[in-house]
Amino acid sequence: MGGKTLTVGVVGVGRWGPNHVRNFNGIPGCRVKAVADPDGPRRDSIVNSYPGVEAHEDAGRVIGDPAVDAVVVATPTSTHYRLVKAALEAGKHVLCEKPLAADSGQSWELAALAEKHRRRLMVGHVFLFNPGIDYLAAAARNGEAGKLYYISAVRTNLGPFRYDVNAAWDLASHDIYILNHLAAGRPESAAAVGGRYLQDSLEDIVFLTLRYPGGLLGHIHVSWLDPKKVRQITLVGENKMITWDDLGSPGPVAVYDRKVTREPRYRTFGEFQLLSREGDVILPRIPSREPLMAQSLAFFKRCLGEQEDVRGSAKEGAEVVDILEAASRSLADGGRMTEVAYGG
Repeated sequence: MGGKTLTVGVVGVGRWGPNHVRNFNGIPGCRVKAVADPDGPRRDSIVNSYPGVEAHEDAGRVIGDPAVDAVVVATPTSTHYRLVKAALEAGKHVLCEKPLAADSGQSWELAALAEKHRRRLMVGHVFLFNPGIDYLAAAARNGEAGKLYYISAVRTNLGPFRYDVNAAWDLASHDIYILNHLAAGRPESAAAVGGRYLQDSLEDIVFLTLRYPGGLLGHIHVSWLDPKKVRQITLVGENKMITWDDLGSPGPVAVYDRKVTREPRYRTFGEFQLLSREGDVILPRIPSREPLMAQSLAFFKRCLGEQEDVRGSAKEGAEVVDILEAASRSLADGGRMTEVAYGG
């Protein structure tokens, strides 16, 4: 790869892949050379929208193209390991949609393989590039909310349904990496319960609890079976509470100057009180920015060696899979709190 240019191939142009084609073609010094997808109409749609982009049925045609510097993998989770491994062994940088793989051992193997071949492996943790999440992360770091008590996340909609992974692997993977980012750490244990209503083998809804060091709790509710599309996070601290609503109006973030105070001295139990303090609600100005484009730019710069940004690193991606596996063990064990076994 010479100069300041990057040639990209996109494997999988179903629901999400065309967005990668659009964004990488919009970055100066970057172009999408080829895409691959087994579905003919999908390939035709890309060729019609982007004349000059090659379209193949076989992913190997893209991965093996010596003119392609980097490969985007936007295919079902069950195919990630095979495709990412092939691309890394072919000497390509790789951006893989979350989760990195369907197995933690495979995830850590891919992270090691990227290091061995000195290639960039980035996982599509796109919400880490969301300006609202940036605000929450800064508030957590600078102590704006005080000591954090817990973080809760809700991600629901009616579909889209998956047939290779359950709702936790599909949806909660987003919120796990967000909560890890806000907590600046990773959970020690996880517990999950869920329900199978549409398919016999996959949970359509999951309630997941994460225990972080220091007593911080995380709770995640995900569902393919709710009437409303919801993407919300609530950060509850000792001094303030902060919410993020990706679909909210007039803005995605609200800071509540509210807390609970405890009377410092009391003589009898009857005098003991927990009092809520009500303050202002502030709607900070959050810049408008497409998270996927910000992620694409970060990957572009990493591939060129111009930026070292840990967001969406292979290590982070593998840790998310470790947590999802602990959640799966808990689901099978009736919701028991289960230790997360990290492979790295």
